[in-house]
Amino acid sequence: MPKPCSPEMAKTPGGSSAPGKENVANGHKEGEVGNNNNNPFADYMWMENEEDYNRQVEEELLEQEFLERCFQEMLEEEDQDWFIPARDLAPGVGQIQQQLNGLSVSNGNADELARKSSLNPEAKEFVPGMKY
Repeated sequence: MPKPCSPEMAKTPGGSSAPGKENVANGHKEGEVGNNNNNPFADYMWMENEEDYNRQVEEELLEQEFLERCFQEMLEEEDQDWFIPARDLAPGVGQIQQQLNGLSVSNGNADELARKSSLNPEAKEFVPGMKY
């Protein structure tokens, strides 16, 4: 069975009009409007093709509904792919994230911190994987 929004589904009834079918607009076939000026019932001739007109309108409505369903499905798939912290994180993680946002690093006491440090300022720089 084809996916709900696949190209194969568009070929089903209501998907799109088949080639070779004549278009009916407001109950009149193409080129028919204005040809029946001598007929006193010209205004009512559209009723002759009412079933074709209704079928075409129904197909157009089904096609529109199909496109809306496909668009909605596409949006839902896209929403699943996006990471939204408020939706995707556990409740406690949001609190931790807020606490982390409150932290800051300042260079105001850099000299004092260097004096109190027990690290060797003359030591070689550490490079992972390199033996000294």
